[in-house]
Amino acid sequence: MTALPEDLRYTEEHEWVRRTGPTRVQVGITDYAQQQLGDIVFVQLPALDSDAPAGDSIAEVESTKSVSDIYSPLSAKVVAVNEVLDSTPETLNSDPYGEGWMFELEVPDAAALDATLGELLDAAGYQGVIGG
Repeated sequence: MTALPEDLRYTEEHEWVRRTGPTRVQVGITDYAQQQLGDIVFVQLPALDSDAPAGDSIAEVESTKSVSDIYSPLSAKVVAVNEVLDSTPETLNSDPYGEGWMFELEVPDAAALDATLGELLDAAGYQGVIGG
């Protein structure tokens, strides 16, 4: 069974979202996603200070099996990227909910972030998506 932290929100595209401040979130791929991808060999992260419209592809993960797009879970600005993944992309396999975070997004308004996070899946909802 796939590990699903209860404190995160999830997308149907297999990204997780962790609130790290009033207007800021950290984003990564789920344990289920990394299992499906297999051994991850390359990560292309978004550019710092770039706009990330909700639903747009803003990053890529390449594994020995395929290349997968990573989508922005909300409309925001990219304010941090996990540069560790440049040299050790396999961190996405070994620690997808910790050191394997991919990027951080920031929105201008905490209330808007509350509303957007409320629209994302909770752990039980995501478990339903992956068939658990």
